[in-house]
Amino acid sequence: MANALYNKGREKFLRGEISWNTDTIKAVLVDAADYTVSLTTHEFLSDIPTGGRVATTAALTSKTTTDGVADAADPTFAGASGDQSEYIVLYKDTGSAATSPLIGLIDTATGLPVLPNTGDIAVVFDNGANKIFKL
Repeated sequence: MANALYNKGREKFLRGEISWNTDTIKAVLVDAADYTVSLTTHEFLSDIPTGGRVATTAALTSKTTTDGVADAADPTFAGASGDQSEYIVLYKDTGSAATSPLIGLIDTATGLPVLPNTGDIAVVFDNGANKIFKL
């Protein structure tokens, strides 16, 4: 698989239900052994089993949308521990997994997979033309 957006997340961007600039956007480390990706049908964070969610960042900061390209400051998974993680999933945090829309899945990046060992895990988003993702 390659880095991709969830179909339902795309729909929510087009309907104005997700605002990259103003909504609380977070990233979660996900263990592939506990989560089978479905970019076409998975819609909310609750579609990723709790056991598959290894660590979560604070809200992304310094978000930009220039030319339809999503970017943000590089986040950190603070004190992460748990299962090896093969994915980083971006989502809009509503405070409830059942209503927090999934946005995108990153599975191709330097440092993935990663084995959390109670230390901080710094994420360095791509600095190329498409940054985190491009709509």
